[in-house]
Amino acid sequence: MANKRTLKHAINAICEELFAECIAASLYGAETNKENAEALLFCILKTQSDFVARVSHPEPGIEPKAYFKDLREKFSAQISELVDQVNAL
Repeated sequence: MANKRTLKHAINAICEELFAECIAASLYGAETNKENAEALLFCILKTQSDFVARVSHPEPGIEPKAYFKDLREKFSAQISELVDQVNAL
């Protein structure tokens, strides 16, 4: 991990791109998916704020290197699920 600022920028950039994709999918997709798209947008924003907060305030008692490795793995898994949901729209 280079530093916390770089990690936060990466999280924000990924979530912004995913948010834009979700909006595009909801605008150009079928009308029946509007409610699903709104719920997905909320989930993207919640994920972003959760992971940025977790970068800012690491859990005490855990080695920083292990904590941030686990954080990146969990973020990747969460984003993969969200991408699959956006593709399903």
